[in-house]
Amino acid sequence: MRAQDVMTTNVVTVSPDTTVLDTAKLFVENRISGAPVLAADGTLVGVISEGDLLRRVEIGTDGPRRSSWLEFLSADGNAQAYVKSHALRVDDVMSRDVVSVDVDTSLADIAKLLESRGIKRVPVLREGRLAGIVSRANLLQAIASSSGGAPAEVSASDREIREKLVEELEGRPWSFAGRNIVVTDGVVHLWGVFRSMEAVQAVRVAAERIPGVRSVQDHTEPYPIAPGF
Repeated sequence: MRAQDVMTTNVVTVSPDTTVLDTAKLFVENRISGAPVLAADGTLVGVISEGDLLRRVEIGTDGPRRSSWLEFLSADGNAQAYVKSHALRVDDVMSRDVVSVDVDTSLADIAKLLESRGIKRVPVLREGRLAGIVSRANLLQAIASSSGGAPAEVSASDREIREKLVEELEGRPWSFAGRNIVVTDGVVHLWGVFRSMEAVQAVRVAAERIPGVRSVQDHTEPYPIAPGF
């Protein structure tokens, strides 16, 4: 399996000028913990994660001030920490050391990369442009969707089924968040979060209309609803 066979394609992105406040809201609303940062021309210029927003002055987690002599010895580090905790724009907070993979990168190589770099997700590029994201969850979904036998290359027909379904779901407001789809041996596995049973039914119907689909297996989860008071 390759990145293009499991990647999430409806990626939530931000720009360098997006505010930290708006970014935090996007994370909460979309139940994500990170997002690629795209320049105006669509170039991937950075990544911002929840880890970049943990120490913020708004919530009092920016940490205590150091004593004057420690501050003097680590002046550059303190200045950098101040920017991280007080900056208003993504451009000042994001990580610029972007690790990415190509759509044809194998899942084995992606797993090694995530483990060696200690990261949870990696942007996927096609001809230098953002095509999707592969997360640790996507790798687990691929394992859970497999037949349990020896790893095999995804057939052209399975890849074509996935591409057609993703294309059909593009722009549909009812399409569940994440759009995590894995196709193996003609079986479409649906993962992610949905807001209604009708939404899942609509995705299933869309999948069943695609030639070559043998069946659809639903592994989706309901969107969490806060308990009443």
